[in-house]
Amino acid sequence: MRKNSQKSLVYFFIIIVSFYLVFVRSDSFSSIKFSIVKITAVPITILSFPLKEVKKILYYHRTYQEYVRLRKEVDVLKARMIGLDEVIKENSRLEKLLDLKRRVVYSSVAARVIGRNPSYWNSSMIIDKGEKDGIQLGMPVVNASGVVGKIAEVDIDTSKVVLLTDPNFSVAALIKRPREYGLISGTLQGVCRLSYINSNADIRVGDKVITSKLSTSFPEGLFIGEIIQINEDQTSPSLECFIKPAVSFSQLEEVLVIMQ
Repeated sequence: MRKNSQKSLVYFFIIIVSFYLVFVRSDSFSSIKFSIVKITAVPITILSFPLKEVKKILYYHRTYQEYVRLRKEVDVLKARMIGLDEVIKENSRLEKLLDLKRRVVYSSVAARVIGRNPSYWNSSMIIDKGEKDGIQLGMPVVNASGVVGKIAEVDIDTSKVVLLTDPNFSVAALIKRPREYGLISGTLQGVCRLSYINSNADIRVGDKVITSKLSTSFPEGLFIGEIIQINEDQTSPSLECFIKPAVSFSQLEEVLVIMQ
């Protein structure tokens, strides 16, 4: 009985001391409390490390499967965003083409570019409108930016367009500011040549060039491009200029065929 009483006193003493050390605010015991915490933290860290590693191994497969699933979802969303971006760009192009169709006083047919000849990439293209749509040889082809070219061949469902940059293409042109006339032809170099200009003409780099009323195949006033270079030859009675086309031929996707 006496031994049990002694044990009870010892346990009670230990509890009281522990409680005092942990919970009682005293500067004298603060260092002791921190020492006890540090000492007990070491074995806890050592014992918990293998447990953490085991958890990593157990949950790795689940995490990896979740990663694969999320990666697939991200790829799908990216593809959808790219597709949506293309739809937005196409709608923007079609809106511009529709606006041009409203402004053109002549009847016209909208067409899509469906082919290019690799050997003549900068000189011609194929559109998805042909004879059954009323397309005929020589009809002007334009887009929202300006003159594209004219119809060179016609099939039942498709047509070939010779581009403004082809050497076989030509159209009467007018330099807007000085009201000087000339003849536009292609060069296959991404620019056009404007010839037969009066040598005394007041022309400048940056002047705008449009189709002339002298043209037999194009309506007047369609934008062709702007002058980027003027060649003066003292022995020649006329000037020669180089024109940067308004149309980006490498980006053509939709065009308008003017049916005069």
